Amino acid sequence: MLILSAGGAWADPVTVAALGDSLTQGYGLPLDQGLVPQLESWLVARGLDVQVINAGVSGDTSAGGLARVGWTLGADVDALIVELGANDMLRGLDPALTRANLAGILDVARMQGVKVLLVGLPAADNFGPDYKAAFEAIYPDLAASHGVALFPDIFAALRDGGDMARARQDFMQEDGIHPNAEGVARIVESLGPAVAAQVGEDQ
Repeated sequence: MLILSAGGAWADPVTVAALGDSLTQGYGLPLDQGLVPQLESWLVARGLDVQVINAGVSGDTSAGGLARVGWTLGADVDALIVELGANDMLRGLDPALTRANLAGILDVARMQGVKVLLVGLPAADNFGPDYKAAFEAIYPDLAASHGVALFPDIFAALRDGGDMARARQDFMQEDGIHPNAEGVARIVESLGPAVAAQVGEDQ
């Protein structure tokens, strides 16, 4: 998921850092087919003067993102996309820890005056309904408490009204976890307007 919080005015071009895990990093894809290059191309094609920096680390957890958000938000970064939590969920980590780590990331961004877009995702059913409910509540709760923009479900465009079994067949790599290039393109078509709405405020 992605969130953009209130910040100061931007000078052109807008620099957006995408802080995330393997989905952001572009795992298993050619360099030009990952989420970050496809998103930047989508934004530029719509007339936005923007650079998207790939701050994705394959296998990263929310704790890893918190540990590196400070140096990710350099002086030139105007906005931040936060796409983290999937690896926490896959490992069955306590949702309270994930919530605290993501809150810490949003706090750092707020202190540095950086806009944030928080990206959510659904939890698997492996750990039961209580875990699923607690995990999925993290993103809307933090968006509301920190006053940031929320993109509720990064995989919604892949399901497109269907189920994840069909989505895995059509839009995932062989591991069934990471989207293929076509899957990323569908995510970008869905996510792009949320990013553009934030970036376009100051252009």
